Formats: sequence, structure tokens, C-alpha cells
Amino acid sequence: MTALTPSILVAGVSSGCGKTTVALGIMAALRQRGNFVQPFKCGPDFIDTTLHTMVTGNTSWNLDVRMCGKTYVRNLFGQEATTEGINVIEGVMGLFDGGEASAASLAALLSVPVVLVVDASSAAESIAAIIRGFEEMISTEKGISGVVLNKVASPRHVELIKGAVSRYCCTRIIGAIPRERAIEIPSRHLGLFMGEEKPLKDLSSLSDIICQHLDMDILVKISKDCKGPGQCPPAFSSSQDNGVKGANVQIGIARDQAFCFYYEDNLRIFESAGASLVPFSPLKDEGLPRGISGLYLGGGYPELFAEQLSENKRLRQEIKDLSWTGMPIFAECGGFMYLCRSITDIKGQDYDMAGVFPADARMQKRLASLGYRDITIDSPCPLGGPGDRLHGHEFHYSVANFNGPVEKIFSMNHRGKEGYRIKNTIAGYVHIHFGSTPQAPAQFVNTCQAMDRNRSCE
Repeated sequence: MTALTPSILVAGVSSGCGKTTVALGIMAALRQRGNFVQPFKCGPDFIDTTLHTMVTGNTSWNLDVRMCGKTYVRNLFGQEATTEGINVIEGVMGLFDGGEASAASLAALLSVPVVLVVDASSAAESIAAIIRGFEEMISTEKGISGVVLNKVASPRHVELIKGAVSRYCCTRIIGAIPRERAIEIPSRHLGLFMGEEKPLKDLSSLSDIICQHLDMDILVKISKDCKGPGQCPPAFSSSQDNGVKGANVQIGIARDQAFCFYYEDNLRIFESAGASLVPFSPLKDEGLPRGISGLYLGGGYPELFAEQLSENKRLRQEIKDLSWTGMPIFAECGGFMYLCRSITDIKGQDYDMAGVFPADARMQKRLASLGYRDITIDSPCPLGGPGDRLHGHEFHYSVANFNGPVEKIFSMNHRGKEGYRIKNTIAGYVHIHFGSTPQAPAQFVNTCQAMDRNRSCE
């Protein structure tokens, strides 16, 4: 891609500074002005991407260098970025947090201008010291292209900050957003509410506030200081020869309020390997789609819908039966919890689940695990063979207590062996991203097709 690719990266000084609200407001304001907006998210977040889609109407793509590598991220941005509108990338945590996975690293890789969001609610002139420190640390040629003050108290508050910033900093302040509870997004244990839940009831109010308190003309001008990543091959396409030629394997994918954590490009990679993904709802459907050869159970919030999932006995039993007959099933985090014998919610109530694995999942108030995971496959399975590598991220509040034997097939970078297999069902807490390992979904599709051939010969 050699054309101008107008883009900005909305970063924060820390988690909780209002970065997501400001990014969503910018997207809404740009749309109100008639711009096409293509959203992206730095890092492994499943929730913010749904909020981006809610605001823009367009699929938001995760850009994660740590899991997928620089080449894939550059190619994905080159493939999906708009040259006609404006690309808005939301950062992760603070600008420099995460090393190679940080928003600063991504901005440098893609040569995208950075707009820094600063929570000004508890300081005035001291904000200049924060901005000055970020200016000193950033390594991109563009530096920080603009600062948005968030949660300001009054015009006098803004005046004090601007005075200090003009004396000590190089970066201009392009906006000062007042604290407004009407545009705050509700959250729960895994983060903000999902876009499908419509947590922002009045997008027009959010857009109006941003347009009133942020110089959108300067923002658009800043976005044009980005020429894009250059000519890039596609990150994925239907022409990829990763799967079996002519394969058209139907794989059921759980998609509803309980199972909603998926990387969109993972699904595209499955499709490019020859899979047709057929959605179904473990909450509502009494049976699985006809003609499927495998199952993909992603993460989400099964603990919030445990009673409803438990009541759907017919579907739970069907999935258990198919697992025991050898159907390839891949389940991660919430999907793994669903395949356990039971889920105990935060109130201590037990609910029966599919019972594929001899384990009980229990919710707890404190975080159980968080971070990137590097995986080595130890035993042949539907995602690969011994020595193959996978990359993912873990974030959950539940723990699984096993009460029977189970094979562990993954060696993890952070602790011993995990990843659980029974026949062709593989599951665990890690959300795997296949951006750097498209051969894994291809192997899953191949296994599904091989199982179909075996059944047809019986």
C-alpha cells in the first residue's frame, strides 16, 4: 500500500484514563462528520473491538505484535486499513506498557501518529510533567502528535494545565473533555460491557461532547501524517493453501452472549483453510447444526449464563456424545469451562455443564491468571504435532479443579504442562491467536475431514 492512509493511534498514560471512551468518541465524531472510520485495537482485547464495531459499523481488528509477529500485523493493517476514510487504533494500557506488545511499539511499526489521553482529574500544572516524560520516552519520529485532557473540572482547570504545558512541553493540547457520567461505559470482572449489549445508550451525546471539546480539524490533519505500511501481501485470503484443496468442512462455532470472545482474523484464517463456520447458540439451540464435522467453542461469559446453559440438557449431552465419538472440538477459556462437569458461579451456586472433562470450574473474586502464553505441543492433536508452537493470551477469574485423569498436551512458557485432551477434544484457558501459525487451523480442518472419511468408510 503506497497511498496515503490517514490514521491515528489513541493511547493512554495508563489503564483507566478514559482512553476507550475518548477513542469511541473520536470514532463517533468522525462518522458524524461524514468520515468512513476503520477501527483497530492494539493487543489481545475482545471487548473493545465490539464497542468499536457498535460505533462505526465496521469490523475492528486486533493488532498484536507479541502473538502474531511484526510481519503479520503490518500485513493485516495494510490489508484492512482504509485509504478513503480514517483509521483509528485504540492503544492498550499505558502507551509504553507491554514492551514489544505496547501501543508505542505498534505506532513505531506502522508509522502512525499518537494522540495521548491524560486523566486530568487529580492534578493541574503537574500534568505537564507527565506529558514531558512521555515526550522524552517515545521513540517514533513523529513523537506525540497531540494530547487530549480527560475528566477536566472547569475552564480554569484547563487554563492552568495549558499554561504549564506551553512552558515545558512540545506537544499541543487538542482537546479537554469534561467529566460526564452519561458517557461512561459500565464494566464487570473481565472489563467493559460488550458492544452487543449497547452500553452507550446515546452515541450522539458522546459525539457532540467530543466535537465540542476536541479540535476535530486538527485531529484530521494529524491523521494525514501517515503514509501507511507500504506495499503488503494479504494477511489471509481464500487463496491460502494451508488446508486440503477443495476442502469445505463445516465447523460449528458457538456464538451468543455466553460465547462471544473471538479474534475476527482467526475466523478468517479458519475459512481460508477450508472451513465453513456455522454459528449456533448453546443458550438457545436444542441441537447442533446438521452436517458439521467439528466444533469451536470460544470464550466469553458462561459464568453469567450458567443456569441457562445448564438447563439446555439436550445440547450439552449431544456435545459430550460427539466428543466421545472422536469429533474434533477446540475449546478455549469459557468454552473449556462449558466442557467441564460444572460451573460454580461467584455466589457459590453449582450448575451442570457438558461433562466432557472430569473437572469443575469455580469462579473466584480475584484474578486467576493474566498474560501472554507461548505453547509447545507435546503430543499429536487436531492443532498440530510434537514441537509445533502456538501463541496466545490468558485472562480469567475461574479455576478448574480436576477430579479424574486427563492428558496434558501443552508445555507452557510460564508454568509446566497444560492444555487438556480427551480423544480429539482439546481445551484450556489460553485464547490462541493463529496469525503467526495458520497451519494449526489447517490441521484442525484436515482432522475434521479425515474423521469424515473414516466415518463414511465404516
